[in-house]
Amino acid sequence: MRLVAGLDVGTTGCKVTVFTTAGERLGREYRDYPVKRAADSQEVDASALAESVLDCVKSAAARFGKIEAMGVASFGEAFVLVDAAGKPLRPIILCTDPRGARECAELSSRLGAEKIAAASGVKPHSMYSLPKLLWIKAHEPETFAKAKYAMLVEDYVIWLLTGERVIDYSLATRTMAFDIRSLAWSEEIFSAAGVDSAMFSRPVPVGTVAGETADGIKIVAAGHDQVAAAIGAGAFEPGTAVDGAGTVECITPVYAEVPSGTLFQENNYCVVPYFGNYVAYAYSYTGGALLQWCAGKLLGRDHKDLQSGERKGPTGILVLPHFAGAATPYMDTGSKGAIVGLTLATGPEDVYVACMEGVAYEMRVNMEYLAASGVRFGRLVATGGGAKSPLWMQIKADVLAVPIDTLETEDAGTVGSAMLCSVAIGAYGGLEEAKSAFVRVTGSYAPDMARHAEYDKVYRRFEKLYKAVRPLT
Repeated sequence: MRLVAGLDVGTTGCKVTVFTTAGERLGREYRDYPVKRAADSQEVDASALAESVLDCVKSAAARFGKIEAMGVASFGEAFVLVDAAGKPLRPIILCTDPRGARECAELSSRLGAEKIAAASGVKPHSMYSLPKLLWIKAHEPETFAKAKYAMLVEDYVIWLLTGERVIDYSLATRTMAFDIRSLAWSEEIFSAAGVDSAMFSRPVPVGTVAGETADGIKIVAAGHDQVAAAIGAGAFEPGTAVDGAGTVECITPVYAEVPSGTLFQENNYCVVPYFGNYVAYAYSYTGGALLQWCAGKLLGRDHKDLQSGERKGPTGILVLPHFAGAATPYMDTGSKGAIVGLTLATGPEDVYVACMEGVAYEMRVNMEYLAASGVRFGRLVATGGGAKSPLWMQIKADVLAVPIDTLETEDAGTVGSAMLCSVAIGAYGGLEEAKSAFVRVTGSYAPDMARHAEYDKVYRRFEKLYKAVRPLT
């Protein structure tokens, strides 16, 4: 029995999930670490993250035995700044931290926002690594002067495990300084920023074996967590998209060509290289988080008790799911959530289902914005905890008018890492072959087109909700 593993490093914790190369999940180890959140800063202690990751890896190896390869996937944008000895110089600044906006604007003014977007595949924004690094350079010059390397979490962990500094293309794009066409660092962007590109790791394709641990485990660059999830969902063909129905709702469509014009990036969608194709991220900050809020704080119930059942049509209630700000296509952190259309006849379950509908409507907004730029999909593969809710899956299928398949695993990211590792050690000839063992469809939801017509009437009102509510907040 040959073993592989996926290491997923998230914002608040990390996990190692171990599989056989036949696709059987054996179990996992998990460790968390604190996030320090304030109005003007959001940070993670780099040393605490490193300690948790190494302990998690060590425990998994001790519990499950010889692991041949381990894929490393992580959240994006945030980076670890280290000195020549490899010591972290400061806490990790998260992408949701407000710092870097001024520096991003100055760089965009210097080089041109459209030029940066055309090269990097992302619209300039303070969430990305380079603006945060420029903030450190401007406000913590002594720290910046000591810095030898800036490593995103994926390549930092790979470096801890192997001593090699490599970053895969999908996470390199989250810096705002990677050229999506030449698949190399953009020297023009770095030059305009006044930063040496040698601070960043060597870019490689996702699935590259970066090196080995002292115990002989091959370490594989498994990419941005959303890319790893797309792999684990078996989404490789253009026209397919992954619905990551977790705390954050994220749809990741696969498409064949970089959209022409500027509309795609003006609407805050990204271009991420993906096995000869590309993916983008269309997301809402509150997916499952909104359902948990509604069930727990509004209704005083466990949201899992409310996820079953059937719905005969739309509630008619409009929920703007901007309870943590608006993500794509607006990227408006100041937007607030709203519930509109309540009456004395409204019951608790109606509000909960309306929250499900609100997230689905928000994804339809994204679907239409994507289509306007030429990126379309005709099938969704759903992962995450929300995929376990037949009610929510059917609502999404009806609202979006696309069929949805659900998978056996909630955690497609670690499955994707395990698939990459299985290919890397020669257990399979390629990802399509590995897909037959690892990707297991457990449910399918076809859109009810009569019900879609009913939802469409409500959706046309929902389209106007953001512009109507925003001036009031």
